[in-house]
Amino acid sequence: MIRGIHKEVRIVVVFKRLLLAGALLPAVLLLAVPAGGGELEDNLSVYSEKNATGYMQPLADLIGVDLNSGIFRSARIPVSGFRLSLEVPVMMTKVGDDDRTFRAATEEGFFPEQTADAPTVVGPSDAVIVDGSGSTQFAFPGGLDLTSVPMASLQLRIGRLYGTEAILRFLSADIGDDELSKISLFGFGLQHSISQYLKSELPLELSAGFFWQTYKIGENKSGSDLIKGSAFTIGAQGSRQFGKPMMYVEPYGGLSVDTHSMEVAYESEASGEPQNINLNLDRSTNIHLTIGALFRIYYIGGYIDYGFTGRSTFTAGLIFGN
Repeated sequence: MIRGIHKEVRIVVVFKRLLLAGALLPAVLLLAVPAGGGELEDNLSVYSEKNATGYMQPLADLIGVDLNSGIFRSARIPVSGFRLSLEVPVMMTKVGDDDRTFRAATEEGFFPEQTADAPTVVGPSDAVIVDGSGSTQFAFPGGLDLTSVPMASLQLRIGRLYGTEAILRFLSADIGDDELSKISLFGFGLQHSISQYLKSELPLELSAGFFWQTYKIGENKSGSDLIKGSAFTIGAQGSRQFGKPMMYVEPYGGLSVDTHSMEVAYESEASGEPQNINLNLDRSTNIHLTIGALFRIYYIGGYIDYGFTGRSTFTAGLIFGN
């Protein structure tokens, strides 16, 4: 009887921790909305497609790296047993020097046509102004002046069946009046134990997994989605635990292939008349190397890792559950 009571107490404690994670998420989400986001569509409206692609592409690439981070950690997946955990990952990808400017050309109607190293959406906030004939000027709009692009979400990990765990990533929030404050995200994937098929003892656990996501960010002037896209990753993971079953440290690493695509819908005034533009940005494909470590103390844990895709990404998070 006493053993049963202790089990119920542990379940209640875990449930309270899950509620706490949900309560903290809105504060974490504030990281995901860049300051000055309300200027984005106004800045884009100056550009037709030829410049808008160069202006927005770095943000698409940076968001893609964020989305494909913080998914896989431990490769240890028993063949059977029950697992349920809630995870709160926060990813942050560093903006590189090459992300901050692009070679832009003045729009139709400005004479003579000129090119300049103009800010991208993540670049400097100051506009670049060039002079034309008849004392005219053209202003290439500034960016949001970001040093990194952060993102946060909730993840639910459920298992185990034949050495397999399911992973869900989800988010739906409207955290202000900013045009970028409306965010939704859904992702699904599986992670499967490879170690269970290997007869010889290895010094580490091995697994493989895939993950697919779709997302929407913001609302444009016509009431449609400002930004939307999808991401996919597939790869292998390895890890090793040091310590006791419920109190341990586990270094891990992974290698994956990531893809990401983004669309932007905005109203352009570059031609002098309002025109709706549906911009399909270039799909990115990256090799993604991850190294990190997690710790667990009974029903609570945490982790931190570094990812490299040509860009640097730092991920940290909390784990609540078994």
